[in-house]
Amino acid sequence: MADKKAVVQIDGKTFELPIYSGTAGTDVIDVRTLGQQGYFTFDPGFMSTGSCESKITYIDGDKGVLLHRGYPIEQLAEHSDYLELCYLLLEGELPKKEQYTDFVTTITRHTMVHEKIASFFQGFRVDAHPMAMLCGVVGALSSFYHSDLDINDPEQRKRSAHRLIAKLPTISAMAYKYTVGQPFVYPRNNLSYSENFLHMMFSVPAEDYKVSPILAKAMDKIFMLHADHEQNASTSTVRLAGSSGANPYACIAAGVASLWGPAHGGANEACLKMLQQIGSVDRIPEFVARAKDKNDSFRLMGFGHRVYKNFDPRAKVMRDTCHEVLKELNVKDPLLDVAMELERIALEDPYFIEKKLYPNVDFYSGIILKAIGIPTSMFTVIFAMSRTVGWISHWDEMLGEKGHKIGRPRQLYTGYDSRDFKKLAQR
Repeated sequence: MADKKAVVQIDGKTFELPIYSGTAGTDVIDVRTLGQQGYFTFDPGFMSTGSCESKITYIDGDKGVLLHRGYPIEQLAEHSDYLELCYLLLEGELPKKEQYTDFVTTITRHTMVHEKIASFFQGFRVDAHPMAMLCGVVGALSSFYHSDLDINDPEQRKRSAHRLIAKLPTISAMAYKYTVGQPFVYPRNNLSYSENFLHMMFSVPAEDYKVSPILAKAMDKIFMLHADHEQNASTSTVRLAGSSGANPYACIAAGVASLWGPAHGGANEACLKMLQQIGSVDRIPEFVARAKDKNDSFRLMGFGHRVYKNFDPRAKVMRDTCHEVLKELNVKDPLLDVAMELERIALEDPYFIEKKLYPNVDFYSGIILKAIGIPTSMFTVIFAMSRTVGWISHWDEMLGEKGHKIGRPRQLYTGYDSRDFKKLAQR
């Protein structure tokens, strides 16, 4: 029930539009009745349009707040782990001990992929981008579970969610192994989610591989901090694809494709490329000066955030983890030296402080992944792997709503008016 109404006057006609308030955040004006009168709103990029109602994630960019099911990301990152967060996003509440144990067991026992999946990779060129492989293989998963794709059955939706969360690390690691010419490594049930991923990425049959607890913890934090971020481009893509009744694997493949865009999922990769462009610590003043010059197109990647106008709440967690990893590995890399000096400047320079250009989560996660030894081509793959639980949670939430409709945005047509066709000989 709307408590307030907006009044719109068009061509002498007056329309009353209900205004709704959510649990938190900006009120929304319900413009659906305008469509019945032949009018539509115009909002390129949907920057002022609420496309759905959701109970999963809330962001307040001005205050630097990120809540998952009401829980601050800082508390979750400190006291929880990725699979517990997955349960929370999927089920709506934190699990009790027995529920958590059962969920971890379920995910663990779904990590294997069908042996035929391995043959899929042989069809790719060895220099194919891992995101191209991920997009194709995830979409193909529907051919292995075609008897379990009734999207109107909540239990089948849940099984699909579990499979996707479990199998994405395996498929992602296979994509990496294929690009470096090493044999695929099977998942192990005695390892945690993040340990398993690192083991599948870096172990080889010729020798034992021991997963560092510090690195496993860092990977788990990266997974958690990228798990969901409200109605971004890829999540909206998954919802839109799902609104047509498409199967979950096709919808997640659509999310992967959307995330692949450099404006969305490539931020930490862009940050590493910037560090490579700077090259050494002695060149930092030159590039900082360029960043401050309004007439220079150069931008410092990894600083500030489109949504968070104050600070990115995920960045502080990632900063602490970043320094733990660098201390653990004791890596001697000039690019990491550049990153640490840039961080110092950003936290002390009045220009950065005034503009609120603080290092964001992409800045720190890119440094961590590079230090661990993960190539930049895999950065967005890991992002997709982490975000899968958010995508599938929104997909499931949408399908669980009564009366949900296929998405059908409208347009402002600016092309030709009606024209008569002329035959080829007359043109």
